[in-house]
Amino acid sequence: MTPGFQLACDCGGVHLEVDRTPIISTECHCNSCREAGDRLGKLSVSHPVLEANGGTHFVLYRKDRIRFNHGTELLREFRLTPTSKTRRVVASCCNTPVFLEFEGGHWLSFYAGLWPEGTLPPLELRTMTGDRPPESEALDGDVPSGALQTAKFYARLLGAWIAMGFKSPKIAVDGDIHA
Repeated sequence: MTPGFQLACDCGGVHLEVDRTPIISTECHCNSCREAGDRLGKLSVSHPVLEANGGTHFVLYRKDRIRFNHGTELLREFRLTPTSKTRRVVASCCNTPVFLEFEGGHWLSFYAGLWPEGTLPPLELRTMTGDRPPESEALDGDVPSGALQTAKFYARLLGAWIAMGFKSPKIAVDGDIHA
């Protein structure tokens, strides 16, 4: 892996590196991300998990373009229910949400709060806007939005998986965290 962009949790206990460009920078408005954002937000995080509009901003990277350099022993998983197919992973040293992983996925969705100020890749797409509560304020029209995941979202994920030779590396995390 060539040297890439350095990311860290709020206290610096967990360091990772992402290589090259992300698959996509997206904001999810699904019920699960909103619930997880509410629950994780109660852990005294320094960066809000939810955006002002209720979505969660993620930057997606192929697993083969990620390297954890320090602090993996501090990572803990959080699941909304014991049978959830997604897990959110938090740095237990400072409760910084680090990534979301779909079971069997070939990518990690990193929380926007990991990026130092001024370096976050620009938002390209909003997904699952159909899950937003009816009383929610309208989203601005500066970014394409879809009521469900969009074809662009799936096309980017499929392209990344093909480039990886259809592999889905495992990311080990010891222990869990309750929120």
